[in-house]
Amino acid sequence: MPAPPAFRGSGFFIPSVWAKRRAGKAGLASTPKSEYGCVPDLLQARTVMPALSDFTSIAGDIAAQGYAVRPRRAMQTLFPPPALAEWERFAASWNDLGTDTYMADGGRYRRRRFAAFRMSGLAVARKPHQPHYQSRDYNPLNGGVVRWFDPVRDEIAVHPVLLSLLDLCGHVFGTIAKPPAHDWHVEMHQFRIEASSGVAGQPTPEGLHRDGVEWVCVMLVNRINVSSGVTRIFGHGQSLGSFTLTDPLDAVFLDDMRVMHGVTPIAPLDGARSAFRDVLVLTFREDDPAPQ
Repeated sequence: MPAPPAFRGSGFFIPSVWAKRRAGKAGLASTPKSEYGCVPDLLQARTVMPALSDFTSIAGDIAAQGYAVRPRRAMQTLFPPPALAEWERFAASWNDLGTDTYMADGGRYRRRRFAAFRMSGLAVARKPHQPHYQSRDYNPLNGGVVRWFDPVRDEIAVHPVLLSLLDLCGHVFGTIAKPPAHDWHVEMHQFRIEASSGVAGQPTPEGLHRDGVEWVCVMLVNRINVSSGVTRIFGHGQSLGSFTLTDPLDAVFLDDMRVMHGVTPIAPLDGARSAFRDVLVLTFREDDPAPQ
C-alpha cells in the first residue's frame, strides 16, 4: 500500500499566505452560532499575521515550568480566520468516533479515532494507518497492547484547524527541542469521554502519567453538561498546577519528558442529559530516519 501523498500545513507563518487569508474574512461575520462552539466568538481572531512573540511566549512557559496553558481568547489569535470559520465541521466529527474496546477497567465511556503523520517543516504526510502502542512503563492500565483504533476521517486529517495547530506545535516544540528534530512523528487522537448518572467518565483512567513521547498538545473541542475534568500537572513529585479546560480552543502544551499530567473524572451536571468532554490530543517525538 503506497504512503499517502504529502500535503502542506496551514502556512500561517508565511506573510503572503496569511495576507490572502485575511482577504477572505469579510464574508465570515454572518456565520451562525453553533452547539459546537461560539463560532462568531472564535472569528474575533487576529487580523494581522501572528507575532513571533505569541509563539515564543508559549515556548518560554514550557521551558520554564514544563507546560503552558492558553485560553481560547489567546489561541484563537493563532488560527487564520478561514480555519476558524470551519470550526463547526471540525468539532462535529467528534460525533462519529468508535468505542474504545481496549479499556482494561472494563469501561465503555471512551470513544476515539487515531492517525499518524510525518512532519518536516510545514510539510505534513499522513502515514498508512497503524496501531497505537504504549509500554506499561507509561500506561500501566492499557499499555503493553497493540491497539487498533478507527482511523481519523480523511477530511479531518486535512482540515485547516488541524493543519494550523500542527504548524503552531511544530514551531513551538521545534524552538525548544534540544537538539532540534529534523522530522516529527505525530500522533493525533480524537477523544470523547462520556459520563452518565452514577457512572463517571475517566479522561485519564491510568491516573497521573506521561505519554512516552517528547511533547504533547491537548486542545478542548467541546464540553457539554460536564462537571470537574480538572487537569493536574506534576513534576519532581509535587504539584506544578491545576486548571480546567472549559471553552473550545482552550489548550495545554506539555514537555512530556519533564512533567506528568492527569485529568479528574467527569460527571454530568444534569443526570437526565448526555454529558461528554471532547479533546484533540497531538503527541510529538522525533521520527525515525526516512528510508532511502
